[in-house]
Amino acid sequence: MTLTETGKRAKETAGVLGILGSDKKNEGLRAAAAALLEGEEDILTANQDDVIQATMNGMSAGMIDRLELTPSRIEAMADGLISVAGLEDPVGEVISMKARPNGLTIGQKRVPMGVIGIIYEARPNVTADAFGLCFKSGNCVILKGGSDALESNKAIVKCLRAGLKNVGLPEDSVQLITDTDREVTKEFMRLHDYVDVLIPRGGAGLIRSVVENSTVPVIETGTGNCHIFVDETADFKMALDIIFNAKTQRIGVCNACESLVIHRKIAEEFLPLLKARLDEKQVEVRADEEACRIVPAFVPAAAEDWGTEYLDYILSLKLVDSIDEAIAHINRYNTKHSEAIITSDYANAQKFLNEIDAAAVYVNASTRFTDGFEFGFGAEIGISTQKLHARGPMGLKELTTTKYIIYGNGQCRPPAL
Repeated sequence: MTLTETGKRAKETAGVLGILGSDKKNEGLRAAAAALLEGEEDILTANQDDVIQATMNGMSAGMIDRLELTPSRIEAMADGLISVAGLEDPVGEVISMKARPNGLTIGQKRVPMGVIGIIYEARPNVTADAFGLCFKSGNCVILKGGSDALESNKAIVKCLRAGLKNVGLPEDSVQLITDTDREVTKEFMRLHDYVDVLIPRGGAGLIRSVVENSTVPVIETGTGNCHIFVDETADFKMALDIIFNAKTQRIGVCNACESLVIHRKIAEEFLPLLKARLDEKQVEVRADEEACRIVPAFVPAAAEDWGTEYLDYILSLKLVDSIDEAIAHINRYNTKHSEAIITSDYANAQKFLNEIDAAAVYVNASTRFTDGFEFGFGAEIGISTQKLHARGPMGLKELTTTKYIIYGNGQCRPPAL
């Protein structure tokens, strides 16, 4: 099937989904979740083929972690669909309704975007998450996953489509582009007659390629050079626990901590404790000259380390004299994703919240919470680091647009004065 044919089928299906009631959409989500669990063995087999091939191709440990599926991860995918079914449907919500002096009543109503295209890398769980959120918000979705996860994605989409078919809903609510040719991906980016919005999820190279080549409107999701600033009033145990969680729980995700900023006043006491804690996971710390003097086992940082998203057991570390210097450093090198301060000082906390330029800013908590499920969205379509339309984890509302609805009783516009 050609891309144009895929687009036409998606456009036709979007018309059906746009007027589908919440009960029917929820039934489809639950059926798709059941089909995922029923197809677990086939999905795991397909995923193992992808993992073996990726390992042979030299994929990093962090990316393998993103690619690999387990029974618990498949169960989480199914649970995510059921959670989305339990969320309030934003479609049809009337946001405002105001009367004009001429008697017209003008309001705004949430409506689906239509056809959403998603281009993503080796994250097969995105396949189910993207389908669930798009379907609940009344959108048809066309998926273009990375070649490293092709077999996994094919197995997952087969289950999702089977679940929809079981309850009499259109299978083409979710379609997967299986051709791995880069020219096909570029063609997808230019399918503006059929695709209403394109969302890239992946590394900086993928996102840049989509932004530069797409003729379809793009919602840009970003990489995550996430910082944690430990200020001079921080509780050390809290700081160590949060850093350890943010860096080591999962290294291959965009909300993992990649950079530390430490107040110089606490460095002599805090850095050896930090080294001991990070040694539990053999985390390499690339630090500035003074931090390396305090802890000689640290590796001297190069200039490029301050802006690097490692997706590995590596952290950069910078010492600063003040919260102002910390904020300046973070705003220079961050990717506008997630930033955190560990502090006991209320004024510093508020200053950090007010002045850090990022989609999510934390006080005394791990950056790992920047996630649609953790934010109560059931799942997420991605984490937007841009400032137009959506910012941060994108859930159901971010996958809708609005249209004006106007009630009158015979009004005609008078001639201009």
